[in-house]
Amino acid sequence: MSTTGGNWAVVAGATGALGSAIARKLASKGLKVLAVARRKAELDALCAETPGITPCVADMADNASIEVVRAAVGGPVRMAAQAVGLPIRPKDQPFDPASMGAAVNVKIGGLLRLTSAVDERLGRGSRIVALGGYHGFEPDPTATGPGVVNSALANLIRQLSVRYGARGISVHLISPGPVDTPRIRKLADDAARQTGASPESILDGWRKESSFGKLITVDEVAWAAALLLDPEADALHGSVLHLDGGRRKGIV
Repeated sequence: MSTTGGNWAVVAGATGALGSAIARKLASKGLKVLAVARRKAELDALCAETPGITPCVADMADNASIEVVRAAVGGPVRMAAQAVGLPIRPKDQPFDPASMGAAVNVKIGGLLRLTSAVDERLGRGSRIVALGGYHGFEPDPTATGPGVVNSALANLIRQLSVRYGARGISVHLISPGPVDTPRIRKLADDAARQTGASPESILDGWRKESSFGKLITVDEVAWAAALLLDPEADALHGSVLHLDGGRRKGIV
């Protein structure tokens, strides 16, 4: 499969901060991008501002999305990217077990639906990419749900790598965080209300977790996704790209 010409990328969660950045980046590489999201108005806005992006209204938390996406793809798929995020919730203490099933359906079920939708369009050199938050690898007792679900996503990536590797299709997990997006600023606002601190001081605390003193940017996440288009990215098959600015303290 050629690197770009005539090929498609399918980005689920394409209207979120990370998904839209990835969609724009892949379009700039010459791929025809199928942008998948639930809200038509947001998709239309994304497509209007970026040539090469086609809208597809579908909910990746629903099995009906499989046929919708399958029918909308117009050619060989070079990359299928799952960038659907979890609902924004305050730090989950006490933890609400009822939210776990919904989160699994979005992250794990969403990736499985995406791969089912594009499977027949994948060929040697295609990439399957998922985004999984860094709490899956650096547990936080106040983020139980995201931590458990993203850890499970890493396990699923390993399993899919076995399934697809024999076909020359590589599978990858990009684990960014925390990323400077409206989502994290909403979380900072929530934390500020709970603690009495200012939102900016909360953000500063997250920045200081990195020796760079900064949050990850959406452009850095999009760069990592586009990097996987390179043929040499075969070597990263089944692995995790940790985009955390050195926040993780473990060595595994």
